[in-house]
Amino acid sequence: MNGITVIVGSIIGSGIFVSPTGVLKYTGSVNASLLVWIASGVFSMIGAYCYAELGTMIRLSGADYAYIMETFGPFAAFIRLWIECMIVRPCSQAIVALTFSVYVLKPIFPECDPPEDATRLLAACCILLLTFVNCWSVRAATRVQDWFTYAKLLALFIIIAAGIYQLCRGEVQHFTFEGTTNDVTSIALSFYSGLFAYNGWNYLNFIIEELKDPVRNLPRAIAISCTLVTVVYTFTNVAFYTTLSPTEVLGSAAVAVTFAERLFGWFALSIPLFVAASTFGAVNGVLLTSSRLFYAGAAQGQMPEMLTMVSARATPAAAVLAVALLSLVYLTVSDIYALINYVGFATWLSIGAAVLCLPVLRYTQPNLERPIKVNLFFPVIYIICTILVVAFPAFASPAETGVGCLMILTAVPVYLLLLHPRTRIKWLSSITMNAFNEISFRQHIRPSVRPLYLSVLS
Repeated sequence: MNGITVIVGSIIGSGIFVSPTGVLKYTGSVNASLLVWIASGVFSMIGAYCYAELGTMIRLSGADYAYIMETFGPFAAFIRLWIECMIVRPCSQAIVALTFSVYVLKPIFPECDPPEDATRLLAACCILLLTFVNCWSVRAATRVQDWFTYAKLLALFIIIAAGIYQLCRGEVQHFTFEGTTNDVTSIALSFYSGLFAYNGWNYLNFIIEELKDPVRNLPRAIAISCTLVTVVYTFTNVAFYTTLSPTEVLGSAAVAVTFAERLFGWFALSIPLFVAASTFGAVNGVLLTSSRLFYAGAAQGQMPEMLTMVSARATPAAAVLAVALLSLVYLTVSDIYALINYVGFATWLSIGAAVLCLPVLRYTQPNLERPIKVNLFFPVIYIICTILVVAFPAFASPAETGVGCLMILTAVPVYLLLLHPRTRIKWLSSITMNAFNEISFRQHIRPSVRPLYLSVLS
């Protein structure tokens, strides 16, 4: 059961409250958007099964980072780590923080979208507050996560229950294919929004060493959790369209709020509160786990050593501050869907490379023990679909794709100048470390003597 809760808890977050507008925007019709939601769930399940073979073959925590390290070596693994640390995690945190701001401010601005500056400022305050909590106490950070997990489940339960009631009343007039786009690039961009909501299906592989009997439990957890999340997401979108027209969904900055205002009367205020609490907890979750990823990468020598520093209160203060700083930088982009495109491009490029490890290892290391062996048809189809999902939006949004490529390419000089044993500039590494040591001394930050992720799990 633990494996199921890890995957479900990792997937269900703010994405379902952010992505419906993006999926509809790029598909053009309600029925086409529902098909994208279902296809995104199936696509995620295929990827998860490919990860099941990799996870039971290479039983190291770290998931795709470990698989790429084993298959393509440390340089490719560093690029994967860099993408996750410098783009995916902080950008995702910025998206969730902006969503939190929109849902908090929407009741104050019921007739229009909240001002961009106010939205960004509140998002920054959210990140800074949770940065303080995560620097202050690991226990406090995990308690925040526990408290706010129930909010998202309650919000979804209320929305789905209301949708079922509306269906029983025959409210199905919006379910048509009218307006469906024929533009392949737009369809690909709709998958960016849909798949963003499913991010997290691979998180169980990050802790596979702690999973009991992974050969038996990993495939079972994947099948149950991915099916459950797909059903929940599809029914949530169905619920929205029983009450809201496509025009209303596209014109709403907070779909769940608009849905509640139309249906719940005075009780409508509860939905933005639940969603805001959910997204607040999601910001904390991204910060909590991302700081450990920075820390783990530094402990493996793949990130600057300064990130292994912990405070006197045994929190990974340096890594927490690094994640927070990067997230604040991404807040300068107020367009949530542009940020989703950044994340989508980087994420699926990385996951496609990880799935590519499966056929490569079948060829280069055929004698490795494979307790789970998937048909090669699935990774091949998955890789082809990933290439299409990455390539087509590059033509539709060349500026966003170009920025994403530049951010990824920054990994090359960093690796060569600071980390590669033959090409790194030792004096530059020394300067960066000495500078941080001075800051560490003043802030009572010290080198870690124990893996921080263990303190989260204990």
